[in-house]
Amino acid sequence: MVRPTTKPSLMADADSNYQKLNQLIDSMTEKELSIVFDFSDDDRKKEAHWGRDKNLRDVLVHLYEWHQLVLNWVVANMKGEDRSFLPAPYNWKTYGVMNVAFFEKHQNTSLDQSKEMFEKSHQDVLKLADTFTNEELFTKGTYKWVGGSTLGSYFASATASHYDWAMKKIKAHIKNCKGIKN
Repeated sequence: MVRPTTKPSLMADADSNYQKLNQLIDSMTEKELSIVFDFSDDDRKKEAHWGRDKNLRDVLVHLYEWHQLVLNWVVANMKGEDRSFLPAPYNWKTYGVMNVAFFEKHQNTSLDQSKEMFEKSHQDVLKLADTFTNEELFTKGTYKWVGGSTLGSYFASATASHYDWAMKKIKAHIKNCKGIKN
């Protein structure tokens, strides 16, 4: 997937992948929803997230929490509060530990709740992104607190790119389920 470089492409990609993700979720059978995600037999799936997320809820709350990171970071910095994207004590070397904390935080969240949270946070992220101009989103150096990247790249990472990640994981799970006998 090519990263968006304009506001219209950011908004379109986020919406398109959101729709595709929801269509994929809606297509899942009861069997696919009830079987635990297990990728341990696939040597190509070594990244920590393949072992972390055990079901659709875990994937959706992960997306929700990354939406919250963007929302909280942008809103705070726009108010003049100096805030890092990743909350303390995490950094880009330890964000995997943060993702596990998100996973643990939501073990009592229901699938229905996770769907509602994800839907609302997706809308909130797009609403916030829409308040910025194309230049504010995609010109480096516009906001000192963004660092050497662009603000739009953070919105893209939390939406379209992350939804692509989620779809790959869900599709792999569905494929695994097809090989499981009732």
